[in-house]
Amino acid sequence: MTTAYCFDLDGTVTREEILPVLSRRVGLYEEISALTEATLKGLIPFRKSFLLRCRLLRDLPISEVQATIANIPLHQNIVDFIRARRDVCYIVTGNLDVWVRPLQELLGCRFHWSSASVVDDRLQSVDHVLHKGDAVKSLRRDFDRIVAVGDGMGDVPMFEEADVRIAFGGTHTPIQSLIEYTDYVTFDDKALCTLLSTQ
Repeated sequence: MTTAYCFDLDGTVTREEILPVLSRRVGLYEEISALTEATLKGLIPFRKSFLLRCRLLRDLPISEVQATIANIPLHQNIVDFIRARRDVCYIVTGNLDVWVRPLQELLGCRFHWSSASVVDDRLQSVDHVLHKGDAVKSLRRDFDRIVAVGDGMGDVPMFEEADVRIAFGGTHTPIQSLIEYTDYVTFDDKALCTLLSTQ
């Protein structure tokens, strides 16, 4: 039986949410942190919140965004798990391809992400916002089982389509709405990877 492992990026592979980190560079940390927190809890739909946060951050040069993201701390045990299984691990993130590409290069696995256009090192437009459930469905052609790992409301569509669902609280406490879809909950990246190795 072939198994794919799908990981949320922000707060799951990364130890911090990416957009609030970027917001410090434009003096909008409180505003974007509040939007991110409301989105994680499901108080604002992901698409609406994400597009608003992108508008607030659009003046940041893409090169600066990528340099910042390249230095975001990661859960090392999860990184090691992914790197050892690059052909069956996927990052499923609503974040933008043009922003998080350095993490794709670092992890070496395939990403399902939102996409954007860039002109003169600036975000021109958001062309597609990823629906995580659609990303998981697309993997059904190649895999018998899908294991999903996430922490927030935006991961519910991914969990709905997965066979095994793991809520990971290494950065945030997983929200209750996600836990309702969950088979396992873990708060430590080493324990998570031990659990993944048994799936």
